[in-house]
Amino acid sequence: MRQMLWWRPSRILPFTISRERVRQFGPQASVAILAVDNASGEVLARVASAGYFDAARAGQVDMTQALRSPGSTLKPFIYGIGFEDGLIHPETLIEDRPFRYGSYAPENFDLTYQGTVTVRRALQFSLNVPAVAVLDTIRAPRLTARLTQAGAALVLPTGDAPGLAMGLGGVGISLQDLTMLYAGLARLGTTRPLIERIADRVKARPPQRLLDPVAAWQIGNVLIGSPPPENAVGGRIAFKTGTSYGYRDAWSVGFDGKHTIGVWVGRPDGAPVPGILGRTAAAPILFDAFARLGTVPAPLPPAPKGTLIASTARLPPPLQRFDHSGRMAGSHPEALRILFPPDGARLDVARHAGALDPVALKIAGGKGPWTVFVNGVPLANRGPRRTIFWSPDGPGFARLTVTDSRGSAESVVVRIQ
Repeated sequence: MRQMLWWRPSRILPFTISRERVRQFGPQASVAILAVDNASGEVLARVASAGYFDAARAGQVDMTQALRSPGSTLKPFIYGIGFEDGLIHPETLIEDRPFRYGSYAPENFDLTYQGTVTVRRALQFSLNVPAVAVLDTIRAPRLTARLTQAGAALVLPTGDAPGLAMGLGGVGISLQDLTMLYAGLARLGTTRPLIERIADRVKARPPQRLLDPVAAWQIGNVLIGSPPPENAVGGRIAFKTGTSYGYRDAWSVGFDGKHTIGVWVGRPDGAPVPGILGRTAAAPILFDAFARLGTVPAPLPPAPKGTLIASTARLPPPLQRFDHSGRMAGSHPEALRILFPPDGARLDVARHAGALDPVALKIAGGKGPWTVFVNGVPLANRGPRRTIFWSPDGPGFARLTVTDSRGSAESVVVRIQ
């Protein structure tokens, strides 16, 4: 792969960062850094290795485009889809306890469990077991399709289908695509192709959907509270770290209101670097890069209209606790279903007195009472009826989610016209 190195504006020196930091990881380790303007998708900096002429570090290999295991850095997108579906909320309680999926039994990195925690804490402390539980509910093929639709090229091991392990790094992705996805979070749910020059924007494909604005904002709101690396100031950058299996890759990707920066540390040949961790290896480089921007980190966007901000006790009952015990496929013969409208339906809704007529939502299976969410916002009418009427705000797409008293959920996306 072609080696590239530049940074604009000139006062920022990421190449210096990479050369300074890489020494502590050994003579064959390398560092890659990518910085992006959130609004335009323009690549402001690309440091492909720690030294172009350093053969021991494979300096001529562009590690911003190499496929590597992302470790835990895909977890925000798992939770984001869960937020979007109305399955969970940042303050939802979730279990961090041993759980087995056939022969697969995920464990936390430190081999301990924290018991009952909020989703916010589970993501901030990168707990594996809760993330896999949510992924089991939203389904790995759906996560794969969503990230691919948003423009990321995911590569699975030969012959493998998307599975639960991808939530912990069992898939290949490049630093370039991962940084593009995180810039989509900063942009409240839409991704732009990364471009090297503003002039290239006219050739780029249009923005792609990653998450609903409320779900994307909630992820940023959680990640800005992640514990910062040692000697760094927290609460200013929304970031996530990741460490791949066998200490082969260390990652940290973060964003403020204007920029997104991604960092990868490891050996280009894929050999382990004993003890390398995203938190201790990549995160300090990320914070250093933001510090060298020369400005105070820009604030994240305000909460979109309709964002539910509440403590655990004040959430709608189905959102107070995520119950995964009955969610395994086929575990309940009367699974919750939305009979009408079907997923992908186009609904021609009449208008009277300037407002759209109510639309019926029909529910089958599950156990009442039911709670209905429209684009992540709960409807006021919660009760035992299996037919619920809701009034669209206007033409466009709407995501309808129903949850029952067991915590099961079903979603459809319809177009109102």
